[in-house]
This record gives sequence, C-alpha cells and structure tokens, in this order.
Amino acid sequence: MKEKTNEKRQKEIPQEKLDIVSEIANKIRKSGTVLIASTKKLPSSQFHEIKKNLRGKADIVIAKKSLILRAIDNVKKASVDGLKEYIVADSALFFSDMDPFELSGLLADNQSPTKAKTGDIVPEDVVVEPGPTDLIPGPAISELSGVGLKVAVEGGKLAIKQGATIVKAGEKVKENVAGVMSKLGITPLKVGFEPVVAYDSRVDKIYVGIKIDKKKTLEDIRDLIRKALGFAIGRNYATKETITYFIAKAGAEEKAIQSLVNKKSAVPAGATQ
Repeated sequence: MKEKTNEKRQKEIPQEKLDIVSEIANKIRKSGTVLIASTKKLPSSQFHEIKKNLRGKADIVIAKKSLILRAIDNVKKASVDGLKEYIVADSALFFSDMDPFELSGLLADNQSPTKAKTGDIVPEDVVVEPGPTDLIPGPAISELSGVGLKVAVEGGKLAIKQGATIVKAGEKVKENVAGVMSKLGITPLKVGFEPVVAYDSRVDKIYVGIKIDKKKTLEDIRDLIRKALGFAIGRNYATKETITYFIAKAGAEEKAIQSLVNKKSAVPAGATQ
C-alpha cells in the first residue's frame, strides 16, 4: 500500500501578482519615503483627483494586504519590516522623495470637507451662528429647534435668531443633528488619505503618528511664541521682540517719576505733604 502524505500542494502564484510584488519591492528600495495611508471612506472620485494633484510628487499603489506584506518581505530589511504591523485591508502606499512630514502635509492639503453621518465623531465643536437660511417654514422649524436653535420666519424663509453648539468635539453625531447639519450645508468632517506611518530611507527610520493638522499646529506655535515672549520679558532678556516692551515700560516709568518730581517741586518751602 502506498503511504499517504500530509504534504499540501502549493498553489502557483499568478505572474500578475508576482509582478505587483516585484514592483512594490523595487519602489520601496528606490524611494526616499514610503508612506502608508488609510483609504477608509475615501470616494473613488476623490482618490483620482488626489492622485492627479500628486503627479510628479508621489506615486500611489493600492494592492491586497497579502501582496504588500510579501513585497516588504522581499526587501529583506529589518527596519522596513516594521511597516508590516500597520498594513490593513484599506491601505495605500505612497512612494516619494519628499520628506515624510512634508508628504503628510500635502495629503492634509488635499482633504475635502464632507457631511457628517449619524455616529460620526467630529474633531471640533460645531457652532451654528445666527443668520438667514434657505429653508422654508415647515418641519424644519421643529428640526432646528430640536437641536437648540431659535428660529423665526423672515421673508418667507427661516432665520436663526439665536445660535448654539449642536455637537461638541469628540462627540458622536446624533441622527437629528446630522439631519440639521445636512439641511444647513455644514460639513464638519474632512475626507482624504489618512497618513498612518512612514519610512524614511535616508535616516533608515520609521515615523508613527505622522498625520499633520496644520491649523492646530499653527495654533500651538502661536501659543508657544506667546509663552516664550512672556518668559523672556520676565527674565529681562532683550531681543528685537522684547525691546519694544522694555522701551515702552521705561517711558512709562520716566513719566511716573517726572510726575512725582513735578509734584514735589510744586510744594511750597516749609509746607508738609
């Protein structure tokens, strides 16, 4: 009797998939930056628009998770292996000679505002300001009132007389709030590629958490500048930024001293103050 074996036939990999693996591996070896981004909730129309905007700056490759992982294995570089844990089903690979953070910032610039659906989490407070709307009286009155807005009819259309914060940062959007935002044309979310991690071959290093929020970063920088200016003034440290303050302070002190001197000079001899 012939002995049975537990050997499994290995399925032959199609040449098309082998070519994809080879292409990705070669791009990883040759690129200064390899950035992984999420394509979750990204409409195909916007994908093609962003791809067009990045032409000449970055190449985009989307492939199955298994093929990307195989390509990384083929590179045979320990530092690149660290990318594997961030590869998911909806990943896109960006290959560029740009700095990883510069490329991430470019992706941030190519995000577009979009409406919020029930259950979405908003990154910032959604505040509805007073003013006219294009809504006609009817069910919209109770809908707007239901989220805390005070409305009135003006010229046949609804006007918001008193605004309100209808959802706070970090909160999930409720169904009635999503409906109101849709009617008012409020788009609190942004859609686009979400940077997850990047590998910089020039320094052989992986950067995690590379999503760039330019608005918040600018606010943080301004806050740090204010704090640094206050610290420098407190330490009497003269710079071109603080010297104006010191001159103004010296001028005010001079006037105060001169006022005291003039007051003292005006007192008759022998008189007491």
